[in-house]
Amino acid sequence: MTKTVAFFGLGHMGAPMSYNLVKAGFQVKGYDPIRALLDSAGSRGVEACATPHQAVVGADFIVSMLPHSAAVESLYIDEEKLLDLVAPNTLVIDCSTISATSAKRLLATARDKGVHAIEAPVSGGVAGAAAGTLSFMCGGDGNDVERAREILRHMGINIFHAGPAGSGQTAKICNNMLLAIHMIGTAEALQLGVDNGLDPKVLTEIISKSSGANWSLQTYNPYPGVMENVPASNQYAGGFMVKLMCKDLGLAQHAATDSKSYTPLGSLARNLYGIHNLAGSGELDFSSIQQLFQLK
Repeated sequence: MTKTVAFFGLGHMGAPMSYNLVKAGFQVKGYDPIRALLDSAGSRGVEACATPHQAVVGADFIVSMLPHSAAVESLYIDEEKLLDLVAPNTLVIDCSTISATSAKRLLATARDKGVHAIEAPVSGGVAGAAAGTLSFMCGGDGNDVERAREILRHMGINIFHAGPAGSGQTAKICNNMLLAIHMIGTAEALQLGVDNGLDPKVLTEIISKSSGANWSLQTYNPYPGVMENVPASNQYAGGFMVKLMCKDLGLAQHAATDSKSYTPLGSLARNLYGIHNLAGSGELDFSSIQQLFQLK
C-alpha cells in the first residue's frame, strides 16, 4: 500500500524535499501558511491541505521543515497541538534547524503522548534538497531513526544518528558555525587576491590544489563569475539566506554559553553576518558575505 506523508513547510528547502517524496511514490499531503507556496507544491503532485489538522489525517509519517523553534513548538505542542492528533503508529520527523532545547521538548512531549518522533536537521542546501543528496543529522531513539530511513533515503544520501534528543541539532550548529567561518575566510582571501591584481578563477584553482582548499572555495565559490550554478553567479539569489545563517550562528552561541565553551571565531562570524544582514542582505545567499569585503 502507498504510504502517506504529511509535510509541513514548503519553502526553499521543504518544497524540493516533498517533491522527491512524491517521485518516490509516497502520497504527500502538504501544508504551508503561505498560499503561493502551497499552490506551487500542489502543481508538483503534493496534495494541498487547508489546515495542518487535515494534513495529518491518515499519515504514516510527518515531516516538518520550519524556520525556527517557535514555529516547531507552535505546530506540535502549543497552538495547533498536532501531537494530540497523531496516531500512535505515526513517526514525526522534524528536519528544522532549531535549538537543542526545543528539540528535546518536542521529543519528550511526543514520548509522553505515546508518539514516536526524531529530530533530523539537514545539510546540503537548496541544491542538495533538489538533488536528493542531503545529509541528515538525527537525534532520538535508534529504532525510530532506523524507521525514518524509509523516508529520509529519498531526500538524502547521508543519514547519521548523532545520539539522543538534541544531538542532531548540536551537530547541525557545529557544522554551520564551521561553514560560516570558512566561507568568510574564503571570501576574504579571494578579495585580497583580486585587490592585488589576481584573477579570482586562477586564484581559486591555485588554492584548490593547495592547503587552503575547502568546500566553500571548491563547491560553492562566493566570488561572482568563478563558478557556474552557484548563487554568486546569480546575484546571490536562492540558496541559504543570510538571515538563516544568522539564526544558526545565534543558536551556536547559545549552545556555547550553556556548555561554557569558547568559540571566538564563531562569535566573530555571527557579528560579521549580523552586520551583513543589517546592511539589507538578509534575503541573499550566505556566500554574499563576499560583498562585505568589496565595500571601499
